[in-house]
Amino acid sequence: MVLALSIIHMLAAVFLIAVILLQSGKSAGLSGAISGGGGDTFMSKNKGRSLDKRLAKLTKWVACGFAVITLLINLMY
Repeated sequence: MVLALSIIHMLAAVFLIAVILLQSGKSAGLSGAISGGGGDTFMSKNKGRSLDKRLAKLTKWVACGFAVITLLINLMY
Protein backbone atom coordinates (compact mmCIF):
# COMPACT_ATOMS: atom_id res chain seq x y z
CA MET A 1 0.00 0.00 0.00
CA VAL A 2 2.82 2.38 0.85
CA LEU A 3 4.53 1.58 -2.45
CA ALA A 4 1.39 2.41 -4.43
CA LEU A 5 0.90 5.67 -2.56
CA SER A 6 4.57 6.55 -3.07
CA ILE A 7 4.25 6.05 -6.81
CA ILE A 8 1.08 8.17 -6.93
CA HIS A 9 2.87 10.77 -4.78
CA MET A 10 5.78 10.99 -7.23
CA LEU A 11 3.43 11.27 -10.22
CA ALA A 12 1.44 14.00 -8.45
CA ALA A 13 4.67 15.88 -7.70
CA VAL A 14 5.79 15.79 -11.34
CA PHE A 15 2.30 16.76 -12.53
CA LEU A 16 2.16 19.63 -10.02
CA ILE A 17 5.50 20.97 -11.22
CA ALA A 18 4.34 20.77 -14.85
CA VAL A 19 1.05 22.57 -14.14
CA ILE A 20 2.81 25.34 -12.24
CA LEU A 21 5.35 25.85 -15.01
CA LEU A 22 2.60 26.02 -17.67
CA GLN A 23 0.97 29.02 -16.00
CA SER A 24 1.83 32.50 -17.16
CA GLY A 25 3.41 35.00 -14.79
CA LYS A 26 1.19 37.31 -12.76
CA SER A 27 3.31 40.42 -13.28
CA ALA A 28 3.81 42.12 -16.59
CA GLY A 29 7.45 42.84 -15.86
CA LEU A 30 9.18 46.12 -16.62
CA SER A 31 6.88 46.98 -19.53
CA GLY A 32 3.83 46.71 -17.26
CA ALA A 33 5.42 48.97 -14.67
CA ILE A 34 6.17 51.65 -17.26
CA SER A 35 2.85 51.60 -19.10
CA GLY A 36 0.69 51.21 -16.01
CA GLY A 37 -0.16 47.54 -16.29
CA GLY A 38 -2.72 47.67 -19.08
CA GLY A 39 -5.55 46.26 -16.95
CA ASP A 40 -8.20 46.86 -19.62
CA THR A 41 -6.89 44.47 -22.25
CA PHE A 42 -8.82 41.75 -24.03
CA MET A 43 -7.04 39.00 -22.08
CA SER A 44 -7.85 40.57 -18.72
CA LYS A 45 -11.55 40.80 -19.61
CA ASN A 46 -11.73 37.10 -20.49
CA LYS A 47 -9.55 35.90 -17.60
CA GLY A 48 -12.37 33.80 -16.13
CA ARG A 49 -12.58 31.56 -19.19
CA SER A 50 -8.92 31.37 -20.11
CA LEU A 51 -6.45 28.52 -19.92
CA ASP A 52 -4.67 30.25 -17.03
CA LYS A 53 -7.85 30.13 -14.94
CA ARG A 54 -8.26 26.40 -15.60
CA LEU A 55 -4.60 25.78 -14.79
CA ALA A 56 -4.97 27.70 -11.54
CA LYS A 57 -7.93 25.52 -10.51
CA LEU A 58 -6.05 22.37 -11.51
CA THR A 59 -3.06 23.51 -9.48
CA LYS A 60 -5.21 23.90 -6.37
CA TRP A 61 -6.73 20.44 -6.75
CA VAL A 62 -3.43 18.71 -7.44
CA ALA A 63 -1.77 20.51 -4.52
CA CYS A 64 -4.56 19.42 -2.16
CA GLY A 65 -4.29 15.85 -3.40
CA PHE A 66 -0.53 15.98 -2.97
CA ALA A 67 -0.95 17.15 0.63
CA VAL A 68 -3.48 14.42 1.42
CA ILE A 69 -1.27 11.72 -0.06
CA THR A 70 1.68 13.07 1.93
CA LEU A 71 -0.34 12.86 5.15
CA LEU A 72 -1.51 9.32 4.33
CA ILE A 73 2.02 8.13 3.70
CA ASN A 74 3.21 9.68 6.96
CA LEU A 75 0.37 8.07 8.91
CA MET A 76 1.28 4.64 7.54
CA TYR A 77 4.85 4.79 8.83
